[in-house]
Amino acid sequence: MRVLVALVAVGLLSVACGAPEAAPAPAAPTPGAVGVRLSGGGALAAPAPKASAVAYNVRLAPPGASATLTAESGAVLATSTLTVGGLLPDRTYGAHLHVNPCGAKPEDAGPHYQHAHSHASADNEVWLDFTTDAHGAATATAKQDWAFIPGRLPRSLVIHAKPTTRTGAEAGTAGPRVACVTLAER
Repeated sequence: MRVLVALVAVGLLSVACGAPEAAPAPAAPTPGAVGVRLSGGGALAAPAPKASAVAYNVRLAPPGASATLTAESGAVLATSTLTVGGLLPDRTYGAHLHVNPCGAKPEDAGPHYQHAHSHASADNEVWLDFTTDAHGAATATAKQDWAFIPGRLPRSLVIHAKPTTRTGAEAGTAGPRVACVTLAER
């Protein structure tokens, strides 16, 4: 019994005297928790090899126009923000993430990036429609309750001539492709 009392006393004394405590075990990473950051943009120019910001329709994306996108996700949420300048004033455009990088032709960017299903909806895709101000500038942000999947990331943002159709058989359509920004992991 005396040994037990002595051990308890020594333990209490060491705590009271500031003996270092054992470091807590590091938290286990959340399964599937991977941070993803994509970005791209710049002045929209004529299609050229390795161009990162392309204008396919200079009437709707005139010389001097620009677009920049940042898309980030953690384990369960994704946020994408698009900023444009120099487009036509007071006009609504559609904008979506696509599966391929921009190319010489508008269709090179491929179809819309879809998270989990094979149907077009604002819950399954990233839609960033915007209306420009009197100077042709706008910012749009989309938030999803899902994360980008490493190894299957969107590779471009496409700006379309019309706002996105939200319902019905034409859901997800937004007219011809006006411009494109290739995205890269950062």
